[in-house]
Amino acid sequence: MQQAADNAHQQLRQLDDPTEQAQQRQVWFEAAAAVQEAVTRYARTKNFNRYEVEKQLRHQVRHPETPPGQLLQP
Repeated sequence: MQQAADNAHQQLRQLDDPTEQAQQRQVWFEAAAAVQEAVTRYARTKNFNRYEVEKQLRHQVRHPETPPGQLLQP
């Protein structure tokens, strides 16, 4: 999901047409909202800090070549 949101944002940045930008902005917004919902739900069920879950998710998606950081602890 995070990768889809990042891809939608990248596509938005490449558009020049205002109509296409508005449509792509909506796609990006919906993808980002889905990520936020999933992160929040996961963090609540595991009793993790939502910010830390989101931070680690984004890092792993954007930098898959780096080893994961310290595992989240409740």
